[in-house]
Amino acid sequence: MADKIRVVVLYGGRSGEHEVSLKSAASVLRHLDRALFEVIPVSIDKTGRWQWNDLARIDTPQAALPILPDAPEMRLARGADGRGILVPISEGATGPIEIDVVFPVMHGPLCEDGTVQGLLELAEVAYVGSGVLASAVSMDKDVAKRLAGFSGVPVAPYRVLTRKTFAADRAASLVKAVEGLSLPVFVKPCNMGSSVGIHKVKAWDALGPALDDAFRYDLKVLVEQGIDAREIEVAVLDGETLFASVASELNPNAHHEFYSYEAKYLDPDGARVDLPARLDPAQMERVRALAVQVFAALECSDLARVDFFLDRQTGEFCFNEINTLPGFTSISMYPKMMEASGVPYGELLTRLVHLALGRHQQRHALERGYSS
Repeated sequence: MADKIRVVVLYGGRSGEHEVSLKSAASVLRHLDRALFEVIPVSIDKTGRWQWNDLARIDTPQAALPILPDAPEMRLARGADGRGILVPISEGATGPIEIDVVFPVMHGPLCEDGTVQGLLELAEVAYVGSGVLASAVSMDKDVAKRLAGFSGVPVAPYRVLTRKTFAADRAASLVKAVEGLSLPVFVKPCNMGSSVGIHKVKAWDALGPALDDAFRYDLKVLVEQGIDAREIEVAVLDGETLFASVASELNPNAHHEFYSYEAKYLDPDGARVDLPARLDPAQMERVRALAVQVFAALECSDLARVDFFLDRQTGEFCFNEINTLPGFTSISMYPKMMEASGVPYGELLTRLVHLALGRHQQRHALERGYSS
């Protein structure tokens, strides 16, 4: 039997979505096919330490993987023939360990915004997910909307503020933020996910405090027109052709103003999910086509969840945001939508690993423009 493919499940990270990552990684760890893959858990703690974890120690039916303070610290280095090497820098680690592919199961800044992807590119190791460019532009809600809009995808009106200009002239910034918009509006950090730092503003005197809070998380903030809309999501999977799942619909419970962090991760009854979404055939076809269009416009790879608003008044879809490393928890919508579309969780993970390896082999074969 051929050697198993060595898959590093990389989780944790220095973002506000650290805890979500621990839940996603626990599910990925459980569902990776052990007959095909040798799983190597590597965590990144909140200080940025990379640690090798003994699989036998954490491979339990738990909702979230632990960050073990005594786990030995490792470094990722460039190996030979397109493989990476985990190099121990503390006592107690086995290694060096040759690896074939990294599966980053991390969310938020310094995780899915191109930073980790750039490090993996420098190490010349295969990895699941979009590359540096697509990861960076997809994480930036402003740039993602601009590119989607440029490709012909409808986008709701919004304004952009930077912390520098907001601090320099608060009054003028507040005027700019509301120009052409009407209540309610949503205030969103530009580079956060999982609804961290998002506020629904229903009175203009609440806008300033909402911006103050959003600027805790990012240097650029969106003020977006609120619309009476349904929240529709589509999962996209790469391959010979791009595959869009059936759409799902999120219906936050009445005690949640919108699909907030609390509704997503802390309240088990935070939202009702309709899978498939209650759309007529033409609407379903339209939103799936838009999801593929956004994925292609942002030059994504492997996977993404694309979120839309469906305006109740006009019946039109508009692009909300894209998530290039969507949640993989037991209740996350990306794997659920794929399963509802005929791709079970375990098969999905296997396909993602092979997509990453295939893309890496193609890139590794390119001429570098210099002789070694």
